[in-house]
This record gives sequence, C-alpha cells and structure tokens, in this order.
Amino acid sequence: MTTSQAIRPRRSALYLPASNPKAIAKARTLPADIVILDLEDAVAPEMKEAAREAAVAAVREGGFGTREVAIRANGLDTPWGAEDLAAIAQSGVDAVLVPKVSTPQDIADYNAALAGAPPALQLWAMIETCGSVLRLDALGEMAASTRLSLWVMGTNDLAKEMRARLRPDRGPFLPMLGMAVAAARAHGLTILDGVCNEFRDLAVFQTEAKQGLLYGFDGKSLIHPDQIEPCNAVFSPSKADLAWAAGVIAAFALPENAGKGAIRVDGKMTELLHLEEARRMVTLAEMIAGAPRT
Repeated sequence: MTTSQAIRPRRSALYLPASNPKAIAKARTLPADIVILDLEDAVAPEMKEAAREAAVAAVREGGFGTREVAIRANGLDTPWGAEDLAAIAQSGVDAVLVPKVSTPQDIADYNAALAGAPPALQLWAMIETCGSVLRLDALGEMAASTRLSLWVMGTNDLAKEMRARLRPDRGPFLPMLGMAVAAARAHGLTILDGVCNEFRDLAVFQTEAKQGLLYGFDGKSLIHPDQIEPCNAVFSPSKADLAWAAGVIAAFALPENAGKGAIRVDGKMTELLHLEEARRMVTLAEMIAGAPRT
C-alpha cells in the first residue's frame, strides 16, 4: 500500500506491564510509536485481574497522543484469556495483541472472541511458536477474512520452544525472520521484529535493529525506554534514503518519462516498483516529521 492512510510509523513498540501505573504514566511522554500494555508475560498470575482493570482504565483515560496503544492479552487457553478479550473488546484500544498462535484456527478463535468489538479494533498476533513458523503463509491468509493486521516476532519464546540459543547475530533465527517478513508482505501485514534483551548496551541493540531493517521489518518491539530513540533512528528513512526517493519521484515526473515502466536514474535502472517504494518512504518521513506526540 502506498496511500498516506495506509502508512503510519510503527518503528518502536514498547512493552509495559499493565500492573505498573508509573510505567504507564511515563509511556504517555515517551517517543514510542506504539505502547503495548502487557497482561501476559510481564504480569504474575495473582496480578492478572488487577492488571486487566488497570490497562482498560489507562486506555479510557487516554493521554497517549498519536501513539497507537495495544493490550497484549493472555491466551484463550489460560484462565484469564476469555475475560481479557471481553474487556479489551470494549476498551477503545487500537489493537489487541494475542500470544502463541500456531494455526489459522487460533486466529479464527481470537477473531470470533472479538465479534462484538468496534470494527476499528485490530487483531495483532505474536509469531513465537514452532507451529506458527511452519504455517506462516496460512496464518497470513487469515488477514483477508479477520481483523488480523500485524505480526510481532516473539524470538524469546521461539528460542525456548526450539531449545536454540539467542546469540547476538541471531544466526539460528535468520531464515525464520526472512520467511516471516516475506509472508507478511504477501498478505499485506505490518511486521515488527522481536525484542533485544540487551538494554544496557545500546550498541548491541542498534546492531540488532539494523539487522531487522535489513530484513525488511517495519519496526521493532522493545523492553526498555532507552531503546526507543535508537530504534526510531534506525527505522526512520535516512537523508540518503530521502534523497534517492526524491530523485526517483522527480525523474518519473519528467514529461519524457511519462508512461515508461523503467528509466535510468543516477546511472541505475529504476522501475515503477522503485517509484512505489520512494513514495512510501517520503510519506512515512512526512508522517514522522508532522505527527505531534501529545
């Protein structure tokens, strides 16, 4: 998609435990594009119900400005999942993020649980099980018939299930990351890279974020506020990117290039697909520059 309505910055998605009111209050001042209020991994069992109430209250209170707000629910196979979804459906939140989907039926079940929610509520899903990796195309196909619009890679859970090691280069996971991006693009889904557990060494984080950009991710999920600024920098179009985009757009606009599917720009063959990407990049940069946070 290339329209401004279809494009919005989703460079940084910060997880926050919904049971922590100070963290939620701080999130309203942070430059993250997405705030994810977590009811799942970050919340102890005895705090689940209180966290649910706090998340819904925070959404209704508002104050998040232009940030998208999502609530990550517990799975439907847990004691809290059904009540989470019922509460989230009527909360006014932008999206519900659901964990550990493995089959298209899982997506269908979550979508059915949200049947009474406003049409604008999006369904986002974690790609964090071996089953989901093996069914990426089938899961992506569900976007055509459900609320599904975005995937978030869950590399920690995936590593645990695979019994694999999360090294700095993420070698064991690179084929899966690439296939997940390809499946997301095939079905019109936004896709966010998984978290980097190293929040004290921002050089390590930046390297991993650049790897995600290289693979085609739209942004990255985060576990600490210090990761937001470097993440936004990596996933924002650079000056060089925008100079290239402007050159491509200007070249295709020349009268002598009208109706052409391929032209030469700066000595390189450039096609209409490059023009589409150039326009997307410029629109994204304009939205980043023009969107106030408060």
